[in-house]
Amino acid sequence: MAETRKLYYEDITCLQFTATVLECRRSGENFDVVLDATAFYPEGGGQPADHGALGGTSVLDVYEENGVIYHTVTAPLYAGEVVEGDVDSGRRMDHMQQHSGEHIVSGIVHMRLGYDNVGFHIGEKDVTVDFSGPISAQELEDIEREANWIIWQDRPVTITWPSEEERAALTYRSKKPIEGAVRIVDLGGADLCACCGTHVQRTGEVAAVKIIGAQSYKGGTRVTLLCGKRAFYDYCTKFAKQVKISRMLSAPVDETPAAVERLMQENAALKAERAALENRIFALHAQSVRGKRDALVFEDGLSPESLRRLCLALCEACPGVCAAFSGTDDEGYRYVLGGEGVQELGAKMDAALSGRGGGRDLRQGSVRSTKRGIEAFFAENTAL
Repeated sequence: MAETRKLYYEDITCLQFTATVLECRRSGENFDVVLDATAFYPEGGGQPADHGALGGTSVLDVYEENGVIYHTVTAPLYAGEVVEGDVDSGRRMDHMQQHSGEHIVSGIVHMRLGYDNVGFHIGEKDVTVDFSGPISAQELEDIEREANWIIWQDRPVTITWPSEEERAALTYRSKKPIEGAVRIVDLGGADLCACCGTHVQRTGEVAAVKIIGAQSYKGGTRVTLLCGKRAFYDYCTKFAKQVKISRMLSAPVDETPAAVERLMQENAALKAERAALENRIFALHAQSVRGKRDALVFEDGLSPESLRRLCLALCEACPGVCAAFSGTDDEGYRYVLGGEGVQELGAKMDAALSGRGGGRDLRQGSVRSTKRGIEAFFAENTAL
């Protein structure tokens, strides 16, 4: 079958078109349709496929095999039928913004740091780009600033198909050697790259680039970014949350970091005060069991760390098994066991009281039992 005529290369603004159906074949519950020409971009090069409508059916996916483009639709179309296609303009624009913005960032990284773009993916929420070397936080900040300056200058984006001789004189990015015709995309001088994707016509259409994350990945750096409307919506969402936080803190939006810092300091002081009070209570518990061989203590509302400190206080007072529990009959109890033979006793207790736990010097876990059931178990198995 002859290659499909690619209208999206001839005119990127072409979103409505008519074409003749050449073939329709069943694909599971759907149908794969081949046209003589299409404006639907197929998935490839890290960019998802266009969606939309074709001949009254929904286009769910578009893919290419040996130059032939297949449209996965929800109802059959018939060979020889002339149909109208309507590409989802919002989805197309989003993908063009993300792809073009990625090119600008990748071009700057390549020019500044000499790193290659070795992986690229437009996801539903964000864009990830893998670079071949480490990039510092300051370098990312500078790259983002430069990328947005190029966008705001509204430079032209040009696409050419240079001859082999012309291509030999060009310095352009390409993930792999390419034979035959090569489509070269020039992002306003910020990047020159071999690419099969769809792009904006001027850098200003990208609107903005925002880098929202970076991490080390396979010896390089994986950068997560947002472009265009995704960057705008992300800003709106985060600003709304920031306003909500500012109201909760009774502080202006631009003063919330200082307000949070004060709150954290107050919280740390309260935690220290609580720990001091707990230590006094734990000392009283230890005093009450001093001279006994084994100890069992219940104390409400303790965190796992506080429960551990209570058990250690008991162990300083008693030579045998020391058990600290916190919880309720309805929700169960957390525990910490210390002293002689706690692993064997703890395993026996877990089996008897529907519990689970572990640890080396101290055994920590939980049981689904009542206070009376716990007391009965220790009365039977210790010197209480």
